[in-house]
Amino acid sequence: MSCVFFHIDLDAFFASVEILDHPEWRNLPLIIGSKEKRSVCSTCSYEARKYGVHSAMPMATALRLCPDALVVKPRMSRYVEKSREVMDIIKSYAPSFLQVSVDEAFLDMSGMEKIHGLPGKAAKKLKEEIRQKTGLTASLGVASSRYIAKLASDYHKPDGMTIVPPGKEMEFVDRVGLEKLWGIGSKTLEALKEKGIRNVRDIREKDIAYLERNFGKASASFLYSASHGIDPGIYKDEAKSHSISTESTYWPDIVGKENLKPFLLRMSEELMMRAIDEGVVPRQVGLKIRYSDFSTYSIQETPEEGIYSSGDVYKIALKLLDRKLENRGVRLIGLQLKELYKAKDPEQLELFKDKSEKERKLEKTILDLSKKGLDVKRLSSIDDKKMPEEN
Repeated sequence: MSCVFFHIDLDAFFASVEILDHPEWRNLPLIIGSKEKRSVCSTCSYEARKYGVHSAMPMATALRLCPDALVVKPRMSRYVEKSREVMDIIKSYAPSFLQVSVDEAFLDMSGMEKIHGLPGKAAKKLKEEIRQKTGLTASLGVASSRYIAKLASDYHKPDGMTIVPPGKEMEFVDRVGLEKLWGIGSKTLEALKEKGIRNVRDIREKDIAYLERNFGKASASFLYSASHGIDPGIYKDEAKSHSISTESTYWPDIVGKENLKPFLLRMSEELMMRAIDEGVVPRQVGLKIRYSDFSTYSIQETPEEGIYSSGDVYKIALKLLDRKLENRGVRLIGLQLKELYKAKDPEQLELFKDKSEKERKLEKTILDLSKKGLDVKRLSSIDDKKMPEEN
C-alpha cells in the first residue's frame, strides 16, 4: 500500500478572515500588521502581493511599495477560532493529523480510499467542505510524502490543488524549480549559483561527497534528498508526539534577536490562544531554529512555575533564543507547547494569585467573546512596539 499525504494550506489566512468579516475590503490591498515604524507585515492579501509585499517584510518597506494599502491590526483570537473550524473539518477525514501552524496541516490519508474514494476525489471534497462551512479557501497538495505534498500545495495558489503521482516526485521538483524549492533560503541559493548550480537537476548530478565538501553535511543531506524527490524528514519529529506548535519560514533569512522578537510574540499569542481553545496547559516550551545552512537545533525548558499565558510563553521563548541564537541567518523558527495537561477553569483559580493566571483569564475571555462574533482586541502586557528596524 502506497503512502498518501495531504498538505492543506489556507490562502492568505489572516487577510482572508478579515475580508470574510469585512466584505467591503475585498479586492483591496490589505496588510495585516501595525503602522508602528518598526512593525513588520504578518501577512497580506493577494492584491497587496502584486505590489511585492510579503510576510515578514518591514512595514515601512511595504507601505513604500503599496502606499494605498489598508493596514489592519491582527486579531489572533478570531484567527484561532476560524482555524479551529477548519482543523475540525480536516481531522474528520483521517485519524493521523498534524497541525503545523494556525493555517497549515498534514493528513496521512494512506488506506482511506474505501472511506473517501481516490485521493483526488477526497481532496476536492475536503476543499469544498472547507469553503462551504467556513467561507475560506485552501490550497491542497497530494503526494507520497509530507515534503512533496507541501511543495504541491504551494504550486497552484490560491485555491489550488496539485496531485503528484507516486514515481513522479523528481519530475515535480524539477518543475517547481530551485528558487521555489521549500527549505532553500537566499544564502543557500546564492551559494549554489556561485558553484554553477542553476536548477534542481544540477544538484542531482552532484554526488553527496561533492555536496558535503561545498555546503556542509546538513545542507548536503537536505539538497540531495530534496533534489531526488525524497522527503528530508523535516516534519518527522513533530508527527511523533502530541503538542501544539507553529513555525515560520523566512525569505530572505532573518539575522538578529531584535528582528526575530515580533515573530516569537505572534507565535506565543497564537499558541496560547490555541491551548486555551483546547482547554490545555503546557508544562514545557520548545524552540526550533533552522539556519541558512539547514542545520537545525531544538531546545526546551520546563519552568518550575506554571505556563498560563502568552506572556509566559514569550518570556521562555526569548530565554531559549538567547541560548541558541547565533550571528547568522535564520531560515525557520518554530515554537512548541509540550507536555500538555487539562486546564482548570480559570474561574476556579484561587483569586488569580499569579499575574499570568489573570492574563490567561483575559485571553480566554477574548477568545470566548470572539466566538460570539464580538470584535475584541487584546490589551497585552507584552511590549509589542519594539519592532525590528528596517534593514
